[in-house]
Amino acid sequence: MPGGLRNPLSVTQMVEKIGTAVHNVKDGAQSKKETLTKKMAEHGLAIPYVDLQIQFIGASGLPKMDMVGSADPYFIAKLDDKISFVSTVKQNTLAPVWNEVWRVKNVPAIADLEIKVMDKDEGSMTDDYIGKTKTSVNGGAKELEITGPLFRRSRGEFWVKIESKPAADEEPFQYPYLFDGPIRFSRHYSPTVGKLTNLDGDARLYSTWKMYLRGIPLFFGDVHQPWNKNYKAAQSIFQGPTSVAVRSGIQAGHRMLYARTAGNGFGVIDDDAGIMQLLHGGASRPGANAPQSHRVKPAVYTYIISSEDDSFRFSETGAAFFVDFASKHALHSNCAETVRYSGEFHPRPEGGWDRFSDDVQDDQVHWELVIDNNSGTYAPDKGMLPAVQHLLEYNFPSFRIFALDHGDEELKKSREACRDYALKFRGVQQEELQPHAQEGEETLSHHASVTINNAEKSVEHAFTGKS
Repeated sequence: MPGGLRNPLSVTQMVEKIGTAVHNVKDGAQSKKETLTKKMAEHGLAIPYVDLQIQFIGASGLPKMDMVGSADPYFIAKLDDKISFVSTVKQNTLAPVWNEVWRVKNVPAIADLEIKVMDKDEGSMTDDYIGKTKTSVNGGAKELEITGPLFRRSRGEFWVKIESKPAADEEPFQYPYLFDGPIRFSRHYSPTVGKLTNLDGDARLYSTWKMYLRGIPLFFGDVHQPWNKNYKAAQSIFQGPTSVAVRSGIQAGHRMLYARTAGNGFGVIDDDAGIMQLLHGGASRPGANAPQSHRVKPAVYTYIISSEDDSFRFSETGAAFFVDFASKHALHSNCAETVRYSGEFHPRPEGGWDRFSDDVQDDQVHWELVIDNNSGTYAPDKGMLPAVQHLLEYNFPSFRIFALDHGDEELKKSREACRDYALKFRGVQQEELQPHAQEGEETLSHHASVTINNAEKSVEHAFTGKS
């Protein structure tokens, strides 16, 4: 209407059509997007933002990738290379069904969704590439062709359903591509767990968890914590002539520890019961008794919030795989030079473990999480502890959160009460509170070192022909 306001609906429709057209052009898509954004700005128009719920339904017609069996497919989805989603691994199938959901807020309406389908190659450092597909974020159910690397041959179909609504935030451009759930996690096992001859219990001391929390940029903004240049262990990892070798060993351990396999545990936390289940645990070492596997375990956890993908990674502080590594937090972070935050945390019943009795059932108690900045490798700024508290309250509203500095006396008292309860009433042994290896047990550090040496010998043999 001349001299009047533009119809916002027609503008949105126009952008969606242009966005679809941009997607259909195979080459120069990114430059075309930039041109579109510039031209709209010249006309006083803003790119509309949308809130998305993407359901990854499944795929069919995938090619056979393994000599024995068919394929172990998973996929990596990305929105404009700004945020990613990695699926579970489906074992021995050419028609995987995932039905996994991804919610992302404040996405430009001209964004592209790219899905790369991979075949998990167990025991290999890399996985096999099957093919990829791409679509706009316009709403609707879609059947997409998966194209392979050679001559873009069809390698199956992928089904996805996208729900798209105008962004609810008044200023969506402030926090674009904002992950909004659901909170999902994966549980990983150290490869050395299978090398024990008499492991019983639930193997928590050989496990690590990776969880995706909602809204991390809302609370942290652009703040990251660099490695601590005054900490000797961190210096050995990040500077000096021997640091490359130290990092290589830790990074090899990280890859093994966080490897995505069909044997991982996967889940979505929908309610209080979900997070409580993660904190359950009984015996972890051979010979220990496990009558309390259905109860919240009094345990201290080492954690980092990753700068790489905003994931929350943690394991029990006494985890066996920490033995012989220079830094627990560096093992979790893959030797990243920065993290969002790091430290330790532990659950406790309201009032503390020193006031608790196993006669009281867990569902009759209000639970609390105590989190801190106890990390020599990154020495996180205690001024960010309120942000950590608000983040956890946002994701786990039923828990009361205490965020305390590592030198706080209240923290020390609470942590010791947690460990004392584990020792007195849950059959935990003193040595389990800190990393240690049993007699004859192969450590993850040694396993990683052997793997690196074998890989180096294979490369040397390939180039020289020497065995």
